[in-house]
Amino acid sequence: MKLLTQLSGRGPTGRTRTRAWATGLAYVVAAASAPVIALGAAAAPAVAAPLPGGLGPCVPGDCPDPYPPVSNGPIMGRDNGINIFAGGDYRVRGRAAEAEGRLVVLGDFDQNKSTAGSAIYNVGIVGVGSRVPPPDGADFLTTGGNVSVAAGQRLLAEGGVVRHAGTATGTIEGTVTADPDAAAPYTELPGLLTTASQCYARTDAGPRPATGTAVNQGGQTLFTGDNTSALQVFNVDFDLTTSTGAQQGLVFRNIPAGATVLVNILGTSRTLSTYSGGIADTDPLNQLRPRLLWNFPDATTVNLAGTGQFQGSVLIGNPASEATITLPGVNGRFFTTGSLTHTSSASGGGGQEFHAYPFDGDLPDCSVPVPQAPVTVVKKDSATGDVLPGAVFELWEETNGVAGLQTTGGTPDTQVGTSCTTGADGKCSKTVDLGTYYWRETAAPPGYELPPQTVFGPVTLTQAQIPDGVSITVEDDKTPVLGSVTVVKKDSATGDVLPGAVFELWEETNGVAGLQTT
Repeated sequence: MKLLTQLSGRGPTGRTRTRAWATGLAYVVAAASAPVIALGAAAAPAVAAPLPGGLGPCVPGDCPDPYPPVSNGPIMGRDNGINIFAGGDYRVRGRAAEAEGRLVVLGDFDQNKSTAGSAIYNVGIVGVGSRVPPPDGADFLTTGGNVSVAAGQRLLAEGGVVRHAGTATGTIEGTVTADPDAAAPYTELPGLLTTASQCYARTDAGPRPATGTAVNQGGQTLFTGDNTSALQVFNVDFDLTTSTGAQQGLVFRNIPAGATVLVNILGTSRTLSTYSGGIADTDPLNQLRPRLLWNFPDATTVNLAGTGQFQGSVLIGNPASEATITLPGVNGRFFTTGSLTHTSSASGGGGQEFHAYPFDGDLPDCSVPVPQAPVTVVKKDSATGDVLPGAVFELWEETNGVAGLQTTGGTPDTQVGTSCTTGADGKCSKTVDLGTYYWRETAAPPGYELPPQTVFGPVTLTQAQIPDGVSITVEDDKTPVLGSVTVVKKDSATGDVLPGAVFELWEETNGVAGLQTT
């Protein structure tokens, strides 16, 4: 537990949103000077999406609105969303102190701090932060591997659960639960996050088009937006440090109120070292926090350093990455597909902390379109081959795993939409996902009979048939119209009927007037 004054420097999902479209404020953080607030237009709405896997927003039900500033006051709400995710290992070193919120690690959690500082590391509920921890009894720490706490040190998860798939050694305060499937709900997250990280940075045509510029001016990196777009995109291909590697300011200009800010930091090894960001939310940079994402799509090495209260969420998309965090405070979600070391700088003090704050931004929609194509039935006359309008069909998808079409019973197959009537081209068509389907004819065209077998298929739509689709042809017979044709033979003079005459009956079938017998 620390006093607030010891802080250095200067959260088939519901989403809690705070928007300010009606206001016209754009915020600027000036390096080594008083904050400047610049007037700007409100952001224009855009079609966008959240982070994958339901990550980012506070998970109800006790989400504060607005979120409180960093403090050591009373509990201000509860958030069951993941605040920190590591696809690899999570290491606690140096004098690192706390990780507020839910922490999920697919690898090992290893605490082996410096003996020069506190022997305690808090997870879940911490002394200083947003004061919005997970609910009582929730999983504060989940690992797919081991939990190791060095001799003489303590891992505090009081009020919560440490759920681990491997072993647990050392002093752990809280409910410790061995669960071989502890990480099973989260194993798909690295792939989703890697795909999203790449998508945020690039499109099929190349780098994602920037809406603003990022310029390293030495003492500060200046981000200048377009003052309009709902998604402000900056592409950075340099370290955010001075020319000598020292810390610098982070300055944002012309960011419309309510806009999401996406900073793509490109390159294989990147360092961000800053003094920007404060404890109090009067600091203008803090106002960007709920909708600010720092995206490292490629980096194998990420270093976040300096003396600032870092604002915004972090996404590291390379599973082979190593992230080292020595900032006094990280205020936002932290999602890495690789490994993370929470530590202190060799020359600085201790007390490094993660503070739980949600990300509510609207990012590029990186969902993969579901491949679809038409499945078509063509109705024809069995004799002439002419297409027939007016036939009524149902399309059913094979969904119950039983060969053939089942339309009734406890587990029938699934009908796709409503019935379809063939048009002048004799076709019924529905655009559907990849899969296996059956057409069922329920009414024949006028003048025709239903065939003895009314189910046609299976018809399988595969990836190879995208986008043209697949078609089948089925035939109907004309309805027989029966009657009698009679010839009466008579004597031309008397009118008496005459027995013994021999006749042949011929049907007109060749379309030529008169009878042709040869």
